[in-house]
Amino acid sequence: MHATPEVERILSHYEGEASALLANLGRILMHGALGGTGRVVILPVDQGFEHGPGRSFAPHPDGYDPHYHYQLALDADLSAFAAPIGLLQAGIDTFAGRVPLILKLNSGMSWSTVKDQAVTASVSDALRLGCTAVGFTMYPGADAQYGMMEELREIIREARAAGLPTVVWSYPRGGALAREDETALDVTAYAAHLAALVGAHVIKVKPPTAHLAQKEAAAVYAEQGVPAETLSDRVRHVMQAAFNGRRIVVFSGGSAKGLDAVLAEVGEVARGGGHGSIIGRNSFQRQKPDAIALLSAIVDIYRNAG
Repeated sequence: MHATPEVERILSHYEGEASALLANLGRILMHGALGGTGRVVILPVDQGFEHGPGRSFAPHPDGYDPHYHYQLALDADLSAFAAPIGLLQAGIDTFAGRVPLILKLNSGMSWSTVKDQAVTASVSDALRLGCTAVGFTMYPGADAQYGMMEELREIIREARAAGLPTVVWSYPRGGALAREDETALDVTAYAAHLAALVGAHVIKVKPPTAHLAQKEAAAVYAEQGVPAETLSDRVRHVMQAAFNGRRIVVFSGGSAKGLDAVLAEVGEVARGGGHGSIIGRNSFQRQKPDAIALLSAIVDIYRNAG
């Protein structure tokens, strides 16, 4: 792999990592329409586990077929495709080697009253399927948070030994956090920082709101004049929390919304210095021509962000 200067710059931030891991991280950064730019757009399809098949795929029934999602990632020329083991395995012989794969190692169900996730796959599964990285969700703030962090510690250790980077979905929830606190600026920045501290190579968070959940943090933010008026301001602060931009941070697309709203949000993420987007429901719940058009527009925003 011949990396561009921008990708080499990003990889240089990952000090102490083996060349095999850096090569796999570089493969994601060099793949697809955004290859070499330092920006990424990833297709995640774990929503069937999280929300159920009807809520996830009935709006566009082609999505019940795992091959559809592989092909969507290819047709949109995306950076990577992330999914649980069953979905990836259902298309691996047909699509092997055509797009970098991220095996999501844990998942949770909407029925559960416990803020936790089950580990449903392993690093050895990722190697068997030829994946480029593994993914893991942790819930900072949840009663199960420390157990999840300890699971993640072992997964990162095993994945690092195998040369695979780890993508961490860092989603605050549960415990003392109210629903509106889950995407508060201070909480989102804290979540990104925690993911970096436990060793994540790529961090996924939700776009932060201007709300501040912790009174102690709110006092410091006011005293120090931390900008928070626009989403780009808030993204910039999250990037600071991720080792001052030394870790790749991607932002989720969230619940389904209109085209203009999606593109406006992505534009703010790009202006704030975010490395990219991980867009699931807002892509695969649309008819395929509309999904391709949306993803192409998102790619154009990041390509032109500089």
